[in-house]
Amino acid sequence: MMSPTNQRESSAPTGQEVVGLVPAAGLAKRLQPFPCSKEVYPVGFAVDAKTGMPRPKVAAHYLLEKFRAAGITKAYLVIRDGKWDIPNYFRDGRLVDLSLAYIVISGSLGPPDTIDRAYPFIEQQRVAFGFPDILFGPDDAYRQLLEAQERTGAEVVLGLHRVSNPRVWDMVDCKADGRVRGIVMKPVSTILTYGWCCAVWTPTFSAFLHRFLRADDTRRKLGKLASTANDPGGDLAMGVVLQAALKEGLPVQSVIFPHDLPIDIGTPEDLVKAVRLYNSD
Repeated sequence: MMSPTNQRESSAPTGQEVVGLVPAAGLAKRLQPFPCSKEVYPVGFAVDAKTGMPRPKVAAHYLLEKFRAAGITKAYLVIRDGKWDIPNYFRDGRLVDLSLAYIVISGSLGPPDTIDRAYPFIEQQRVAFGFPDILFGPDDAYRQLLEAQERTGAEVVLGLHRVSNPRVWDMVDCKADGRVRGIVMKPVSTILTYGWCCAVWTPTFSAFLHRFLRADDTRRKLGKLASTANDPGGDLAMGVVLQAALKEGLPVQSVIFPHDLPIDIGTPEDLVKAVRLYNSD
């Protein structure tokens, strides 16, 4: 059992710096063979500010511009050794008006392990977290999540979207006031409507995640926690950590975005859907 955390007061006062945090160490197993890292696969177009001409807009660009829309000025991308096309494309971040830093790792148990490699750099900041291969709205999603965190004092605030196939999402059970009661991972059947794909959290949750990964109980149960029941690729999923945080009593809040359906381009079917949708805008 991990040591208890202070659950009475949020560790993130208004005005504390917020940094973006992006796990980009995956192998895109469901898309192979694939010509590039899925994070830099072109999905739609953007107008070049200098020339006024359209230019390809890659998948991760959508997430990074949402960080910037929330007033975030820097972000960390944790990439796997060999995925050099990501820093070669975004470079220092001027393309998305962010200061970008890259943390390179050789392998990972899954997204929680991936982002934990950034812990020494983000342990004192609030974090805006998102998956670079999931396209979602609205444009001001992170601003709304940060405002909800400051209003409620929750350690984690999840952005919830209506999903069409709960079997591939972490579904969220929440009260009428947005307080999260539970996370149901990839259910075969459920009456729940909303899944999560973006979040903000405080240093308290970053510390919790850091301890969770190193806890003896986690190591003993890793074979069960990192399984295809929780993740299609058998990785350790973020939902596992959120479930543990709820069990420990960390307050988790939610904001529902009812009008924006998320698209996970990590699957061939949704990649086709995304390319068609965003190329027709």
